[in-house]
Parts: sequence; structure tokens; C-alpha cells
Amino acid sequence: MITMEHVCKSYKIAKRNAGFGEACKALFHREYEVIHALNDVSFTIHDGEMVGYIGPNGAGKSSTIKILSGILTPDSGTVLVDGRVPFKNRIDHVREIGVVFGQRSQLWWDVPVIDSFELLKDIYLISDSQYKHSLDELTELLNLAELLRSPARQLSLGQRMRCEIAASLLHQPRILFLDEPTIGLDAVSKLAVRDFILKQNQTHKTTVILTTHDMQDIESLTQRILLIGKGQILMDGSLDDIRTENDSIDETIAELYRSYQI
Repeated sequence: MITMEHVCKSYKIAKRNAGFGEACKALFHREYEVIHALNDVSFTIHDGEMVGYIGPNGAGKSSTIKILSGILTPDSGTVLVDGRVPFKNRIDHVREIGVVFGQRSQLWWDVPVIDSFELLKDIYLISDSQYKHSLDELTELLNLAELLRSPARQLSLGQRMRCEIAASLLHQPRILFLDEPTIGLDAVSKLAVRDFILKQNQTHKTTVILTTHDMQDIESLTQRILLIGKGQILMDGSLDDIRTENDSIDETIAELYRSYQI
């Protein structure tokens, strides 16, 4: 179970105007702006749920995922993931979660993908038998056989994302955080990734939190959505709660954003 209660997170950002004079002035008197990424965020996600976490750019989605995965520490509030505090129990926590950031890679750029997998095996202390079983299963389901011997830099975006998802699941995590996993993918690759995520949830009861701007991902994969805007949870429900008869999913979400003025 995942629980966030009254979580707040702020960032202090240095700002200055353009020009050499302004740069010199900033050496002695720096101006800052405080950004409230999360403001009293609370929600609970149960084991085996697939939840869509949506909102406009800058709403606080990635900050939430980074706190849940232990990368960031909240300013206040409590966070529990399967009874663990993510940022305090980092080593135990990362053994139970998988994280995919669509715009960041965990594969080593210049070496074959299989070498990255072997290194992750050692990092997560995966046994030989578990590693072989996971690798065989993921290779078949994600169609990776022709990709494992190629360096990550030589793969297309869709091929690399399939390998990224496999890398995050080699240690068989119970919870999967997906931050824009289909960004930039073509239609065929998107369908393959969606189908795999569904099978992973159905077969292994993996809990999935999905953040994306592609509402077709949300429609295909999730039964529940959390809407965040300006650092606050604005809605917790399903697409059926907000869907109108004639509107597409994109029109429905756009109208939802307008109604909350985000």
C-alpha cells in the first residue's frame, strides 16, 4: 500500500536578468523565488491498483514520483510505501520498486543492453535463477531478442523504451512508477508498451502509478485517476465520473483542466 499524508515540497530557485552587469550583481545579492511543487498532498493507493496521475506541466507529478521512489525528501508530511519511508530506507526500498523516467535513461549509452542488465543484476543482488527467469520472460514479452546485443545509443526511441521497462523489472518489483513511459513513441510501440504493462499487472499484480500527457495511455491502462494542479490533489475518481457522451478523452481532460483553472 502507498500512502501520502499532508506532503509538502518546495524549491528555491535563483533568478536574475540577462547581462554581465546583472551576473556580477547576483554574486553579491541573489534573488530567489520559492516554488511550491506540492502543497498538502494526500492519497492512498492499494496493492495491485493501476492509477493514472495526471495534471499540466509543473503540477507536481514528477516531484511526487521522486518522493515516492526516495529520490527527494519532502519538507513535511508522511510517506509510506509498503510500510517503508522511501528516503530513509533507500536500499530496502529500491529492491521493491521499479522506476521508468521517459526522458532519462538507466541504460549505459555505449555498451550493449545486455551488459547494462548484467550490471543491474549485481546492483540489485538478483540471484542467477531469478535473473534468468526474468530476462527470458521480459525478452519474450517485450520482443528484445534482437536488441540485447546492441548499444543503447544505436536503438530507436521505441526500442530503447522497451529495454528501459525491462531494466526496471529485472528484480521483479511489486511497485512500478512510470513517468511518461510512451513519450515520443510511434503508435505500434505505444500499443506494445501498453499491452505489456497490462499483462504485468494481471500476471504479477504489480501496482502501477502512471504519469503521462497521453490520455489514451490513461484510458487504456487505468481505472482510477488522480488529478493534481498547482501542487494540490484536485480530484480522485475515474474517467467515467467526468466523461461526457460525445467528447473524446482529450476533450474531456481539457475541459477538466479548464474547470479547475489549471
